[in-house]
Amino acid sequence: MKVELENVKPMDIEKRSFEIITEELGDKKLVPGTELIVKRCIHTSADFDYAENLCFSENAVEKAIAAIKDGACIVTDTHMAESGINKRVLSRYGGEVFCFISDEDVAATAKANGTTRATASMDKAAAMGKKLIFAIGNAPTALVRLYELIEDGKLDPELIIGVPVGFVNVVQSKELIMQADVPYIVARGRKGGSNVAACICNALLYMIDNNRGY
Repeated sequence: MKVELENVKPMDIEKRSFEIITEELGDKKLVPGTELIVKRCIHTSADFDYAENLCFSENAVEKAIAAIKDGACIVTDTHMAESGINKRVLSRYGGEVFCFISDEDVAATAKANGTTRATASMDKAAAMGKKLIFAIGNAPTALVRLYELIEDGKLDPELIIGVPVGFVNVVQSKELIMQADVPYIVARGRKGGSNVAACICNALLYMIDNNRGY
């Protein structure tokens, strides 16, 4: 069997990928202003279901961009997501990326309280006193704790990216965030992941930076 490869220059591979995604989406109508985020999720996962399951609260993208420009920081629940976010671009606006999941005090708190480290790390983040965007790609317990903190009036996040992947309380935790009175971007259902959480953050950053928009 003869295999034919596209002749694409290394610097043009990502651009060509986005052209293919646009072609395969065809007449699918995406919510205006969310197109780049949806396409980046598809690009990261090769999963076109994100054109259907990615949900945005009203003006979530605009509010997130305004928060980033105002120096908001990003808190993630995994080092994988932390490492995937473009810190160089975020730092231009005064923001940093934090992940507390491996901190000794977080581990000690989780053990003492009988919770997950993801839960304890959300408590640590809530005490920072900063403008925060949460990018949750792994732990539904992190989303549940964020919901509780919001309901208790202890947290008012600029945005919650709720895309944990899995089977136990994943769907339910996402639905809780969609019921909270905060801006959100949520991948409804079981799909998601740390890579998806990072790519949504990067899509927002590139929308501000006017770079890699395709």
